[in-house]
Amino acid sequence: MERLLQYLDDLDDLYGMLGLIKERLRRFVYILCSCLAIGFGATAGVWLALLHPPLALATSILLFVTLLYRSVTSPTARAYQTA
Repeated sequence: MERLLQYLDDLDDLYGMLGLIKERLRRFVYILCSCLAIGFGATAGVWLALLHPPLALATSILLFVTLLYRSVTSPTARAYQTA
């Protein structure tokens, strides 16, 4: 009976180890996808700037205004703190 419990304990440890490996793999894939998206966005911006400079300038101004609006209207960290 004790051997069966040891085997079950080893299986439980193996399951926990696989969960930790899965979390590391998930983080790696998330970072990889983020880096690829940033690289693709930068490449698309350069490509647009080379083909149509006025359109690239208009796009960058719209993105900047959107970012500025969001930074002004979003609540700060102090708004969540209680007195």
